[in-house]
Amino acid sequence: MIPKETIDEIFQTARVEEVIADFMSIKKAGSNYKAKSPFVDEKTPSFMISPAKQIWKCFSSGKGGNVVTFLMEAEHMTYPEALKWLASKYNIEIKEDKERTPEEIQSASVRENLSVISEFAKKHFKHNLFENEEGKAIGLSYFIERGFREDIIKKFDLGYCLDQSNVFTESALAKGYRLEYLIKSGLTKTKDNRHFDFFRGRVMFPIHSIAGKVLGFGGRTLKSDKKIAKYFNSPESELYNKSKILYGLYFAKNAIIKYDMCYLVEGYTDVISLHQSGVENVVSSSGTSLTEGQINLIKRYSSNITILYDGDAAGIKASFRGIDMILAHGMNVKVVLFPDGEDPDSYAKVHSDSEVKSYIIENAKDFIVFKSDVLLNESGEDPIKKAELIRDIITSIALIPDSIKQQVYLRECASLFDMSEQLLTSELAKIKRQKLLKEEKQNRFRNNQALKSRNKLREDTQANEPPPEALIPPEYLTEEQGQKIKDDKTKPKTKLYVKDRLYQQEFDIIRLLLIYGRTQIRIKTIGEEEKQEVNVIEFIISEIEKDNLSFKDDRFQKIFNEFKKGVIEDTLYKEDHFSRMDDKQIMELSVNILADKEKKQLSPEWLKKKVRIKTEEENLERAVNEAIYSFKTAWVIDEISKIQEELTALYKKEENDMDEIYTLMAKQNKLEKVKIAFSEKLGRIII
Repeated sequence: MIPKETIDEIFQTARVEEVIADFMSIKKAGSNYKAKSPFVDEKTPSFMISPAKQIWKCFSSGKGGNVVTFLMEAEHMTYPEALKWLASKYNIEIKEDKERTPEEIQSASVRENLSVISEFAKKHFKHNLFENEEGKAIGLSYFIERGFREDIIKKFDLGYCLDQSNVFTESALAKGYRLEYLIKSGLTKTKDNRHFDFFRGRVMFPIHSIAGKVLGFGGRTLKSDKKIAKYFNSPESELYNKSKILYGLYFAKNAIIKYDMCYLVEGYTDVISLHQSGVENVVSSSGTSLTEGQINLIKRYSSNITILYDGDAAGIKASFRGIDMILAHGMNVKVVLFPDGEDPDSYAKVHSDSEVKSYIIENAKDFIVFKSDVLLNESGEDPIKKAELIRDIITSIALIPDSIKQQVYLRECASLFDMSEQLLTSELAKIKRQKLLKEEKQNRFRNNQALKSRNKLREDTQANEPPPEALIPPEYLTEEQGQKIKDDKTKPKTKLYVKDRLYQQEFDIIRLLLIYGRTQIRIKTIGEEEKQEVNVIEFIISEIEKDNLSFKDDRFQKIFNEFKKGVIEDTLYKEDHFSRMDDKQIMELSVNILADKEKKQLSPEWLKKKVRIKTEEENLERAVNEAIYSFKTAWVIDEISKIQEELTALYKKEENDMDEIYTLMAKQNKLEKVKIAFSEKLGRIII
């Protein structure tokens, strides 16, 4: 367990804008920062970071939080992992209360177990490479022969799994790790009640998250037997999802931002060799087809991708799908083709650093030129195939969301094939029209499904509604109506607008406490002739406490109780106290409120036009008073609604308890008078 004092130090030291900048490209926007969401694909930035409040909010996905929750949401870390990562970044020493026992390790979450095991495995394989005789003779010598320097080998945490049955597995079990999680991680396999190391005899490439945590491994065999797969990768798990991971991104992210360019290669060794040659803004899809998740990862840092291919024609043609996906995300894509028989790894080994960099820059082709060159070689002089080639390229251009870019590419395509730009524009419009018709058809289907669901819900709701007779007092019912009520077992429901009104007023009280709690206001209280200065927290608490009211929403009540606790302890909590709380619901609620305040700041455009609008803060005394009386009014209306429900239930009974009915009616009349009084205070009629 991490001591509370250490957690407080981490929160006080860590800067949310600095941490998020490690994982994505952010831009200054007034006193805040903005970026494109890491959770959804979007054209306009909706991700806001507030250094003053130390919070972030993604308005597209609705997610928000503090520096720790960003790591948990964006990097899928556990709470302890996020704290430890921050402690490492800011050089804060963590002295845990005690070492975890094997039993505590076993009871930890699946993800945390897998993460801890992966870190152990990385160290184990790395130790083998540099300290074990077999590891040095086979694994280290292989990397050296490939031309990798020792500093690069250590930087990428390369390792070796001994070519023995179960040395790694036995070492892990001896440390207290469960066999169940070793198997789940893919590091251990079982057969006939025996367990063995899955990667035995292979050099190991740890696959890091953006934060540098090891998520999985790639293992390359050093044997020449063609029946043995050259590469094995870790299986999918709660920790490792290959479609959302790019090999080398942890080492490349800063360079990608610096040069506003990401180079994309195929294999592990391509990344390492280019990195060693000084080309650090390079990542790999690890031999898998490029995915939406991987493209979005790159987009966090740059909108420019250059794909580096070897001379394999089949592989190049298969890559067209990936290029189209990149274009559809509004990104700019170029392609570099290495000479026949060469790949980025082999080319980097026989050329100087400057030659590698120059080759990439000088041979980068726009995707249209590249695609045309490849397909023209296939089509030759065949006019039909050439027409199909042009249509194929126009289809790719149609995927680009920016219409100006589309026109630029059309012009380039027309020049390249010596064709009429108008003709290509017409073909583009036709392709886009077909695409829209297809999407419209899909939308119609989805809308029809949604409509069916809504109609079904409406039918179910209507079936549960009480009959009108249920609201008529028994003495005014006909015999037929009375019998109908006896047969009907359904109870009337509270009208939703009553609950919604109360929720909104409770929310407004909490909003004012969080945003303006420590602000001083001048209020005239009972028994005082002149206005007195008091802070918003103490005033709201005293007003609610004197009427012995409470909040229906548990989250609101918890926040209110926390403010009250602070007043008792003579501490007026700042807004960041709640955005740092362990309670996820409270933390998210407070962040949403604070972030919404940032979003609603007066637009610079209005300021330029010299439009003067009085802010809520300038009218704070009135806003607080109105919020309190609106809350009390909603609370009274809710109580009246409950009484009406009880009266309706009593009227339905065969024998009425008139004393109880009269008591409830008297209580309702009293509340109605209170409601009228509040109406006068608010200066409006309340229904």
